[in-house]
Amino acid sequence: MDIVLTPETPHRFRIERRAPMRVPGVVFASEDLLPTGGAEALQQVVNVATLPGIVTASYAMPDVHWGYGFPIGGVAATDVAAGGVVSPGGVGFDISCGVRLLVTELAAEDLPPVRERLMDGLDRATPRGMRGGAVWRLTGPGQLEKLLAGGSPYAVSQGHGEERDLDRCEDGGAVSDADPGQVSARAKERGAGQVGSLGSGNHFLEVQRVAEVYDAPAAAAYGLRTGQVCVMIHCGSRGLGHQICTDHVRAMEADMARYGIEVPDRQLACAPVDSAQGRAYLGAMAAAANYGRANRQLLGDAARRVFAGVTGARLDLVYDISHNLAKVESHEVAGRRRRLCVHRKGATRALPPGHPDLPPDLRPHGQPVLIPGTMGTASYVLAGVAGGQAFFSTCHGAGRVLSRHAAVRTVPGKELRARLERQGVAVRASSWRGLAEETPEAYKDVAAVVETSEAAGLCRRVARLVPLGVVKG
Repeated sequence: MDIVLTPETPHRFRIERRAPMRVPGVVFASEDLLPTGGAEALQQVVNVATLPGIVTASYAMPDVHWGYGFPIGGVAATDVAAGGVVSPGGVGFDISCGVRLLVTELAAEDLPPVRERLMDGLDRATPRGMRGGAVWRLTGPGQLEKLLAGGSPYAVSQGHGEERDLDRCEDGGAVSDADPGQVSARAKERGAGQVGSLGSGNHFLEVQRVAEVYDAPAAAAYGLRTGQVCVMIHCGSRGLGHQICTDHVRAMEADMARYGIEVPDRQLACAPVDSAQGRAYLGAMAAAANYGRANRQLLGDAARRVFAGVTGARLDLVYDISHNLAKVESHEVAGRRRRLCVHRKGATRALPPGHPDLPPDLRPHGQPVLIPGTMGTASYVLAGVAGGQAFFSTCHGAGRVLSRHAAVRTVPGKELRARLERQGVAVRASSWRGLAEETPEAYKDVAAVVETSEAAGLCRRVARLVPLGVVKG
C-alpha cells in the first residue's frame, strides 16, 4: 500500500493506521534522515503494526533502515495478557549485539609515543572474523552451558574481569530466565569456539578520545572527562545468536497457523509470548544475550591487559548495553500498567533518571546509552530522559544507507585506510574488503541521528568521542 508520512513535529512523523494495521506507525526522524532508496523500511514499520497484541505504535528510530522482518531501528511492544507475540525478527540475528565503553586516566596527548605499539597489542589480543579464534577456549565440562546461563558474572567468576564490572552492566551482565536447553546443538557448536571474539561487519574495538562533554554532572558520574582516552567495543553473540534466530524463525513459521496468526511477511514469524514456542524462544534468546555480554566482558578484559602492559594505565568500565533484544517489562498504556514484551531491534533501552533498575551512583542521571559511530567520525554517550518515548528507547548507531556491495564500489580498502591514517586514526583491519564495506559513506551522519534523537525527546547528549585507532573484523 502507499505509505503517507504525516509530520507531527519536525522530528516525528506518523503513518495512520489502515487495515490490517492494529496501531499507527511513528517514525522519529528529520526530513533528511527519512529512509531513502524506496520505502522498504517504512513498509516494515507498517508490517510490524499488524502483529497480534501490539500496543501504542510501531516505532522507528532516526537511524532506521531495512532489516530482517523488523526494520533496524524498530521498536514494538506487545501486551502479553492480550495474546501479544514475540518475534525473532524483532530482535535480529545478532542477539544482544551491543556496546561496552571503558575509560582510563590516560590523556590523549600522552598517547602518540605508544599508540602504534598499543594498536599492535590490541590487534593481536582481539580475535575477529569468521575463523579468528577466541579469547577463551572452553574446555571444562558444561562450561558453555554455564556461560549461557550466567553471562558476564560467570566469566568474571572464572577470572575474566572484576566484580565492579558487573555493577556497570545492563541487567548486572546477565539476563534472567536463560534456558540453554532451548539452544540447539548446532548453535552451541557454532558458539563454542568464538567466546571472546569481535566478529566482522560493523563490529569494532576502537581507541577513542573524549572530545566534548555536553552534560558535566552526568559525565562525571559516568567517569568521563574531556581529553580522556577510552575504549569502545561493539559486538554481539556471533554464530550462536545467528543460529538461534534461524532455528526459532523456522519453528514459529511452522506453528503460526496453530495459533491462528497471519503476518504479511514470513520474516515476522512469531508466537504468543505465553505459549510454549514463545517461552522457548525467549529462553534461547536470553542464553544468547548472556553469551553476547560475556563476549564483550572477555574482549574488554583482554584490552585491559594490553593497556596495562603498554601504557601502565588501567581501564574501568563505564557501561555495557545491548541494542538487539526483547524484554518483558512493565509500562503504562492507556492509563494502566501492563506486562509488555518490548522488542528493540537496532534500538537501545534508555531508562530515565531515578529508575530502580539503574545502579545507585548512576540513578540520578539516567541510563548511559552508547552509540557507536563510523570509522573516522564520532561516537556518543547519551542518557535516558524522563518521559522517554517508545517505551524508553532511542537510536543505536548511524544507520546504514549503502549495502556492503555498494560500499566496496565506493572506495578501495587500502585507500580508505590511508585516508583514515591521514585523519589521525590508526587502523588494524583483517581484510581490505571488510574495511571498505564499513566506509563512513555507507552510513547516515551519526551526529544528525543523535541530534534528532535528542530533539525528539528520546535521550540527551552527555559526551562525544572521536577515534584514535580502530581494530576491525
